[in-house]
Amino acid sequence: MKKTVLLTGSTDGIGKLAAIKLAKDGHKVYLHGRNAEKLKAVLSEVKSQCGNENIGSFTADFSDLNAVKKMAEQVKREVRKLDVLTNNAGVFESPVAETDDGFDIRFAVNYFTPYLLTNALLPLLKKGKGSRILNVSSAAQAPVSLEALKGDKRLSARSAYAQSKLALAMWNTHLAETEPQLTAIVVNPGSLLNTKMVEEAFGYHQSPAEKGGDILYELAVDERYKGASGQYFDNDDGAFGKLHSAARDREAIATLIRHTEALLT
Repeated sequence: MKKTVLLTGSTDGIGKLAAIKLAKDGHKVYLHGRNAEKLKAVLSEVKSQCGNENIGSFTADFSDLNAVKKMAEQVKREVRKLDVLTNNAGVFESPVAETDDGFDIRFAVNYFTPYLLTNALLPLLKKGKGSRILNVSSAAQAPVSLEALKGDKRLSARSAYAQSKLALAMWNTHLAETEPQLTAIVVNPGSLLNTKMVEEAFGYHQSPAEKGGDILYELAVDERYKGASGQYFDNDDGAFGKLHSAARDREAIATLIRHTEALLT
């Protein structure tokens, strides 16, 4: 059965690779990027390369939470239903450390944006059958400082990135429990993949980007994963692994969600 899929951060890296595989299969794919000109070029490339005209796109700078909300409204106007939402867009190194709202850019893009976008698009996801939400985390996860979450404490890029990725995993647990009709999976697509983000952060890689693109594709459509809600797929091991202890701590998760709601409403 052909699916309708929205992949954020899909103008390059593993998001683009996953989008191409899905488009080649004939699925209806919506790309996302923050640069309109680049997104237009990638849209044309994917259509021609895959022989699939059923490809759309949405533009939004995810460091701007108002832009995220506007994009969500646009998606709801233009898309009838969603079968898969892949929250892949992310940031590690950035010339701008914080957003106009005063949040660390890692928390804004890697955690607040997926939180806002997914919650806004739940009605579309619930119209799909066995819909899936893929939250792209990382092997790098660290306990979340509520002061840093609120923008009251500055962290290094590495610390903020790791904390934002654990926050995403903790929220995924909450999402799986509160939306049992959906499948919410948190995934480490692989460490040190050959992507622009890794090159900018570390200057070297250990694995091809295709490793990450392939697992995003498989988690989106393979029937083997339809009952895996709330689980953590560790692509460094190629299997489901153990969630970080904080992503299993209901009290810590409730505290995180409470603070997140207070900051975003």
